[in-house]
Amino acid sequence: MERAIVFFDIDGTLLDENKEIPASTRKAVKMLQERGVYTAIATGRVPSMFKNVREELGISSYVSINGQYVLFEGREIYTNPMDPAKLAELVRAADEQGHPLAYCGHPETRVSSSHPHVKESYDNLKLPCPEADPEFYKHSAVFQGHLFCDAEAEKIYAERYPHFQFIRWHEHALDVLPAGSSKAIGIQEMLQAVGIPNENCYAFGDGLNDIQMLTSVGKGIAMGNGAPEAKAAADLVTDSCSEDGILKGLVRVGLLPEEALEVLGEHAR
Repeated sequence: MERAIVFFDIDGTLLDENKEIPASTRKAVKMLQERGVYTAIATGRVPSMFKNVREELGISSYVSINGQYVLFEGREIYTNPMDPAKLAELVRAADEQGHPLAYCGHPETRVSSSHPHVKESYDNLKLPCPEADPEFYKHSAVFQGHLFCDAEAEKIYAERYPHFQFIRWHEHALDVLPAGSSKAIGIQEMLQAVGIPNENCYAFGDGLNDIQMLTSVGKGIAMGNGAPEAKAAADLVTDSCSEDGILKGLVRVGLLPEEALEVLGEHAR
């Protein structure tokens, strides 16, 4: 088999609604690795926020922070921090409006202030709320921001700051990235660095920040529980995360044999 690689989003893809990895997903990833297929994570999270997932699945390659920080088997491949001056403009505007920000660095993440919306958003991910440090962006590289505001305020920010892109992931929270950056960019940087052709690249995702990834790789697979926009962008749609969608999707694209479904019992066929 030619060298191939599979990228997995985390929330809603590797992790189910309870933020747990289904047993069938753990088995599927292990079978891929045993067959010599590279496995990697592609996520909006900072590396410190998915260390447990990497360790549980034995994955050491990842496109993190929505493509801003990329490692292959522990080796740094690509970094793309936010422009400090442009970020400072956004910080001032958010402060004037009373909207908290999170500064996603590496390895640390800090928030501008404590706020109920900040805690609620991180609770939704079952992650601890980062410590507050309003000056963090002044002395550390920031690869992504989390802006905590409603949809109406988001529209104003998007119009006022076209050099950023805003991607919502919670009722009260959205990612802030340099315009043009994405998981897809980070994936292409990794493929080029390790010499894997794009046609041998597969990706599983479910969210709005997965759309470019799903359309750019050789085969994009959306989860059955995914956003309608992600499903429309994918080459195929598998079952939901909690319904063994990863394993079934890998069989459908031919990376695992039909016999792999035997771990699920006859109901999986």
